[in-house]
Amino acid sequence: MTQNLTLQFYNDNSESYASSTICADMSRLCDEFLSLLPADGTVLDLGCGSGRDSKYFLSHGRNVISVDGSKELCRLAGEFLGHQVICSDFRTYTPRESLAGIWASASLLHLEEDDIMQVAERLSRSLVDGGIFYMSFKHGSFSGIRDGRHYTDFDEERITRIINNIERLKIIRLKISEDVRNDFKSQKWLNVFCMRH
Repeated sequence: MTQNLTLQFYNDNSESYASSTICADMSRLCDEFLSLLPADGTVLDLGCGSGRDSKYFLSHGRNVISVDGSKELCRLAGEFLGHQVICSDFRTYTPRESLAGIWASASLLHLEEDDIMQVAERLSRSLVDGGIFYMSFKHGSFSGIRDGRHYTDFDEERITRIINNIERLKIIRLKISEDVRNDFKSQKWLNVFCMRH
């Protein structure tokens, strides 16, 4: 039910959401992610939204699989990127190939905690050894409907507990950052870099 509400929000507000996020400068975190990846291999952009980060990774020579749950955002991102964007529920999507990295920027946060763990566990199996799984969440302990969407926020202790329960996935970096959008500077984000080992 909450997932349907969230997808409805993004389908109804796809144009305004894409335009408000497409120019947000995520290059610092994207570069950090790229620097940790194995030399070769595909990147999965899970919850690609406007396609902003997929485009950045493509411009840095990576093969990218772009996935989003919103039909309308998939359409807009596909036009922006010039390649197909897969429309799929994160809870059922499974890549067909091995991955060097998974980029889940502000996307898994729309799932319930149990679903986040199951998705992270399943997708991490597609990573090569040394592959990187990045995910970000609003920093805090809230879980529920906010601004028309479901959010699950995390602090360091809670996300560490979840990742520690996933076989062969370990946290290698945890960092707090502020929102890169000027209107949301007070919002803190928890950035989680994990590695398959």
